[in-house]
Amino acid sequence: MIRRVASVLAVSAALPLAALTATTLPSVAAAQSTPSTTTRALLAADQWRTIAPENLMVIETSKGRVIVELDPALAPAHVERVQTLARRGFYDGLKFHRVIPNFMAQTGDPQGTGEGGSDLPDIAGEFVFRRGRGGAFQPVTGAGEGYRGYFDGVPVQTQPDAQMFVTADMKVPANVLFCPGVAGMARANSPDSANSQFYLMTGRSDQLNSSYTAFGRVVAGLDVVRNLNAGNNANNGSVANPDIMTRVRLASDIPAAERPSARVMDPRSPTFVAKVDAARSGAGLTFDPCNVEVPAEVTGG
Repeated sequence: MIRRVASVLAVSAALPLAALTATTLPSVAAAQSTPSTTTRALLAADQWRTIAPENLMVIETSKGRVIVELDPALAPAHVERVQTLARRGFYDGLKFHRVIPNFMAQTGDPQGTGEGGSDLPDIAGEFVFRRGRGGAFQPVTGAGEGYRGYFDGVPVQTQPDAQMFVTADMKVPANVLFCPGVAGMARANSPDSANSQFYLMTGRSDQLNSSYTAFGRVVAGLDVVRNLNAGNNANNGSVANPDIMTRVRLASDIPAAERPSARVMDPRSPTFVAKVDAARSGAGLTFDPCNVEVPAEVTGG
């Protein structure tokens, strides 16, 4: 199975972004300056969301532990694939075969060359997801092109809620912004060629937005990912002495007494809204959702 993913992710030309722009009612933009009803309600509620154990992937590496939240709301087919392979033990012992500092670390290839995959069929791309009113979404103003904000634990570009009233499913399109910590699925030239390889972002890359599938993000251990043995830029990031994933499991498959648990701050919470406001004030015109990470806490394990 020829993946040849390495050459795809290394392109420098800008890839097309989704045409998601905030060209709707001006009252929607104005409303962003005051807390929504949902945000006010969170003043007296729990500001954290606990991650289901089956959506918490625990990656033991030769450099330490990395914990990734798998988010089915973003890419259900890709999350199911990663869960299936993790339960099989497919990822155990595989190399971080391609590591480019301030960009990403790629793994999941049994051949260790960037050209391998599993025995399962390739998956169709899930570059854009449909966002309804039920998700934890917080818009932010002054955050670059289009209508942007935070959905669950990741920064996204989307359309205002007002647009939901003119769509058949009462949802709007959204795509994840590939900021540090985002987990993405590698693929070959075909948009529907993802299989087993994935990568963890250590920098930001706008070229990947809307052209690659994001299925979650690192909630603990991003420092470990950044410390993985780096590859040779002249050889597309190929690593001569790669670190490995010694064991990969879902928290749900770890005995209860040994499993870690994790929670993520709701981006609508007053604490996080204040955190974003402070970052925007400090950054001015250069503010971007990648500047602020949604807090996460991991305990146990």
